[in-house]
Amino acid sequence: MDRMLPPDGPLTRDDPKVDPEVLVIGGGIVGLFCAYHLRRRGLSVTVVERGAIGGPESCSYGNTGFVGTQGAVPLAEPGVLGQGLRWLLNPESPFHVRPRWDPELFSWLWHFRRACDERAAMAGFRVLVDLKRRSLDLLRELAGSGRLAASLIAPGMVLAFKTPHGFDKAKRFVPQAVAAGVPLRLLGSEELRELEPDVDFDIHGALYNEDGAGLRLPDFMIEFGRLLRGMGVEIREHTEVRDLRTGSGRITRVSTAGGDFRPGEVVLAAGAWSARWARALGIALKLQPAKGYSVTVKTPREAPRRLLLLSEGKVAVMPLGDRLRFAGTLELAGMDATVSQRRVTGIIRTVHAYLPSLEPTPSVEVWTGFRPCTPDGLPFIGRAERYSNLAVACGHGHIGMGLAPAGGELMAQIITGERPDIDITPLRIDRYGVRQRLLPRRG
Repeated sequence: MDRMLPPDGPLTRDDPKVDPEVLVIGGGIVGLFCAYHLRRRGLSVTVVERGAIGGPESCSYGNTGFVGTQGAVPLAEPGVLGQGLRWLLNPESPFHVRPRWDPELFSWLWHFRRACDERAAMAGFRVLVDLKRRSLDLLRELAGSGRLAASLIAPGMVLAFKTPHGFDKAKRFVPQAVAAGVPLRLLGSEELRELEPDVDFDIHGALYNEDGAGLRLPDFMIEFGRLLRGMGVEIREHTEVRDLRTGSGRITRVSTAGGDFRPGEVVLAAGAWSARWARALGIALKLQPAKGYSVTVKTPREAPRRLLLLSEGKVAVMPLGDRLRFAGTLELAGMDATVSQRRVTGIIRTVHAYLPSLEPTPSVEVWTGFRPCTPDGLPFIGRAERYSNLAVACGHGHIGMGLAPAGGELMAQIITGERPDIDITPLRIDRYGVRQRLLPRRG
């Protein structure tokens, strides 16, 4: 039943007409962790999700679920632009931009180019490592027992390198990574065989990260949703947002397919769809949907036991018991959800290039989803200008599973007025210097 609402007007959290205290728009991994930390601080929280929690439409459904300290290097790093331009003409490449007339894409690429320098990449790396380390601690605490325990897989991660150039570059980075708290080390051939005795590698070298871990998806999302409901969080699935009403510098009403809300605070955590609602509010988020793919097969013989990253090919391999999942590619193609068989073929070819003896098995599922990416690889976490009760949590890109636990904690600290555990300046939503004008609104 729809909620009966009084006329629009300024609200405070102490106003008895405020319901709930916090409304989270988006039930992906980011939105759920925002809800988790806010609820732990005693606030009433409602989550609205356009689909099902952990459903196929969610970016939190079909990826490899990698968490831990690996993957903290931003996508925008020195050299990636030149490689990206070569990949651009290859529809099977790991990084592909579909040519089209899109001023927002052009602006995003311009800022991406500016972020591709050594200083920016290292600054971003340090921020992401801090977030990923804190996130792993939170996940270990959360999944230490109970129904979530089986959803966290932490056997360590092997990083495989096909080429001498790729391996040499990675070796040079190891001291910096270790100094930042990433436990990377070189693997000799004998130790690699001990770690993965069943796998026939065709590679030049490998590294090992003992903090490598992953979430079993979509199982984790489903169980986490149940845990939140048990904590008192109201989760409304299949409840798409239809309109946002504003007045006196606040969001006063959120209309959805399941009724209207007059929240005290609003957290916009809708992944790639966040840009649409931000735009409706006159907020220009530098955010692009980067389409990724995964292929899940029945586990073949000679399958890896640990998490595996096929480094130059940008393909992640996740063991899931009787299934094995390969995921990769980053395609800037707008919100086009169609599956490109060429992209799928590219992933499979990469897998067989590194693991030539891997036995082909029937495909269980081919999936594609949108990763919300910022030009510098850092998420947007913070309050929005001019709206006193709006905060934004999005842009976590291809490492959202490993950033969301700590990002949700930061969001709760911001909303409750606590001092954030880390400096949130690099995460502010206006860091690209775009003036956030207000569009005409009703009310």
